[in-house]
Amino acid sequence: MSIGTCHYALAHDEGEAVWFLGALATIKAGRTQTGNAAFAVVEFTLPPGFAPPPHIHHMEDEAFFILEGSATGTCGDEQWEAEPGSFIWLPRGVAHGFKVGTDGPLKVFQITAPAGFDEFVKEVGEPAPSRTLPVQSPPDIEKLNAAAAKVGIEHLGPPPD
Repeated sequence: MSIGTCHYALAHDEGEAVWFLGALATIKAGRTQTGNAAFAVVEFTLPPGFAPPPHIHHMEDEAFFILEGSATGTCGDEQWEAEPGSFIWLPRGVAHGFKVGTDGPLKVFQITAPAGFDEFVKEVGEPAPSRTLPVQSPPDIEKLNAAAAKVGIEHLGPPPD
């Protein structure tokens, strides 16, 4: 029996926990659990007001399923708003970004296909000693950009205000 070709299940509090850019990322499935690259699923808890820089994924499609909280975002020229139960599809090759609402943390499942974003999260982040949000600190931009280049993510500027 090889990894990726058999049943795989995790409980709500299981998965590899990583502090990633001021957020808690829990890798639910990655390259090794999905047939060596089919897709990745990362559960994120993002603090109020969190916003990544606008960016393009050149190698994978991305989707979000909102569990708790709210966010607004863009994909190309389109704008979107999301609340619990919302699903957002972000195709590869299209610039996008988002901002978490101020009403509380955002809890979201991020799905990328093929896998690879899970490796980016681990390379940029650090193992989380607890399943809580980390203390907020500025990211290491050089490390972020180097890791992003490996997985085909292009940053287009600073995060929105």
